[in-house]
Amino acid sequence: MKKLTLLSLFIMMCCYCFAQEKQAIARVMHQQQIDWSNGDLDGFMQSYWKSDSLVFIGKRGPTYGWQQALDNYKKGYPDKAAMGKLTFRLDKIELLTKTDAFVMGAWSLAREKDNPGGYFTLWFKKVNGKWVIVCDHTS
Repeated sequence: MKKLTLLSLFIMMCCYCFAQEKQAIARVMHQQQIDWSNGDLDGFMQSYWKSDSLVFIGKRGPTYGWQQALDNYKKGYPDKAAMGKLTFRLDKIELLTKTDAFVMGAWSLAREKDNPGGYFTLWFKKVNGKWVIVCDHTS
């Protein structure tokens, strides 16, 4: 009976920890919405791994590096009007390991003249205690 109680306690602790990690990732995504909608690309990019190994896959194929991703965003979204208001729908946050997570969802922009949107899959990695996006596939 004692072993069963300890096992149950361990399982509950694991579930609690996983729930906290999922909430931490959801908070990162929420902060991205805020930063983008405020026209703050530098703030928005803080959610990405600041590395030359960051991968962003868009309609033109993969690009590599944090700085390249920032430069591409600045070119494609030169001002707050072009950026619009960003909204995410998080369909799935799945922890793969203690330091890796998969996120899937949809994005939409509310702008004066249009409302583009699409889908994304993200690979998050916990680096130095912080969840960051290491691979972003957005369409």
